[in-house]
Amino acid sequence: MPDSVTLKTSGGRASGPSGPKPKRVISPRNIILYGTLFVAAAYYLLPLYVMMVTSLKGMPEIRLGNIFSPPVEITFEPWVKAWATACTGLNCDGLSRGFWNSVRITVPSVVLSIAIASVNGYALANWRFKGSEVFFAILVVGAFSPYQVMIYPIVIVLREIGVYGTLTGLIIVHSIFGMPILTLLFRNYFASLPQELFKAARIDGAGFWQIFLKIMLPMSLPIFVVAMILQVTGIWNDFLFGVVFTRPEYYPMTVQLNNIVNSVQGVKEYNVNMAATILTGLVPLVVYFVSGRLFVRGIAAGAVKG
Repeated sequence: MPDSVTLKTSGGRASGPSGPKPKRVISPRNIILYGTLFVAAAYYLLPLYVMMVTSLKGMPEIRLGNIFSPPVEITFEPWVKAWATACTGLNCDGLSRGFWNSVRITVPSVVLSIAIASVNGYALANWRFKGSEVFFAILVVGAFSPYQVMIYPIVIVLREIGVYGTLTGLIIVHSIFGMPILTLLFRNYFASLPQELFKAARIDGAGFWQIFLKIMLPMSLPIFVVAMILQVTGIWNDFLFGVVFTRPEYYPMTVQLNNIVNSVQGVKEYNVNMAATILTGLVPLVVYFVSGRLFVRGIAAGAVKG
């Protein structure tokens, strides 16, 4: 008789296998659960579908009024125009200039903020120093303080140090504002790692940087992916800082998109607007879908300890 089958006896007779009753695939609970998930997925995917099909239509077809119908004749001219020739104020070079500005803003901001925040979180989790609790409290306040109340003081500071209106100034702003929440994430993640590894390394004579580079970093890929996704998404999608702290020639992609969509010159080209919107959101979408599994692992691990 197989070991996996457990039999109950009643009066010397076997009564059959025991265990919980198998659940039905179709049940009221499953219908409600999957029905809710389907409605939520449709709610988020339907606008994306409308944007995609509209961007592949010509204006005569769009004027027919059925926004949900697929394109009769697919055209990529709106995408080409959105990228290369759409007017954003006085310039008519599309989103291309804004894209490269966003790249030049995002890459150094992400690298700088993650590098500093990871060291901060490691120090707060494993190397307690005098005043560390006060420093941690300041980080918590900074992580949840509204950006809008700090805009004017930051403008003055950037002007005084001579970087207002430049890409350097915007990189500094993004790096500073990203560090509080990233430091909290790294601190929680490093605190969740086995303390025995840290203590053993200390006993063997390893110092601050040796433990960080040779022990902590190899085990921290998930939280670094989380930090990268948060920063790339937040910086790439930012509009407020981009329009406040830079000049027109340094506008990021989101500001260029706003100028294209809200342009009052000529006829409203909805297909170009939709193509420009998809192009603007493509980078964070690709980053998330490529590393989504590590993102979930890092979030779960970083929430173990507070």
